[in-house]
Amino acid sequence: MTVTQDLSFIALISNASLLVQLVMALLLLVSVMSWTYIFRKMFAIKSARSQTEEFERAFWSGGNLNTLYEDATSNRRKSGGNSGALERIFESGMSEFQKIKASLASRNTSDPASMIDGARRAMRAAYQREMDALESHLAFLASVGSVSPYVGLFGTVWGIMNAFRGLANVQQATLASVAPGIAEALIATAIGLFAAIPAVVAYNRYSHDIDRLSIRFESFIEEFSNILQRQAR
Repeated sequence: MTVTQDLSFIALISNASLLVQLVMALLLLVSVMSWTYIFRKMFAIKSARSQTEEFERAFWSGGNLNTLYEDATSNRRKSGGNSGALERIFESGMSEFQKIKASLASRNTSDPASMIDGARRAMRAAYQREMDALESHLAFLASVGSVSPYVGLFGTVWGIMNAFRGLANVQQATLASVAPGIAEALIATAIGLFAAIPAVVAYNRYSHDIDRLSIRFESFIEEFSNILQRQAR
């Protein structure tokens, strides 16, 4: 084989030691999973943002809250529970508010504080569920971004160690004799960086987007609680 053939990408991978090949395969698998979660999370956040904006326009348009609640319930049933996150938070709070109000009315009592606290707790619980769904797989991306370079470096160190050990059987060591082994080992680091860099970029970007959605959800909960408080009085 010529030097060019020996140093081709495919030849270097096929000629690497078994442990280095296993490290490369692991990193490639992790990279594929990472890109899968990156695209899924991108579409999920984009959908959550558009649904939030759509519901906010409908909510602040000045329509009747009961009508909006009925529409939200109807949309959830039609879409199989796939309505917007903010719409589900609103539905949880409005549902609990109406249940407590009906219960107090049946006993001919009035307790505005109890109605508001119940609605706020229901919205907080729904908020936590929505945030948990939005933040799913972010920990995996963070782990890939932080660990992959070290896994690749482990494969590189092992490959270089084997390359220098092979020099013991060579009477005259030259750069040409050690270059293929070092090149094979360095591919593991390259693959580790290939897996880590997109994961880190995606994690930082998606964390920022989710934090902005979280602020919008929390602001809505407080504003809607004030509206319910006026209605309870």
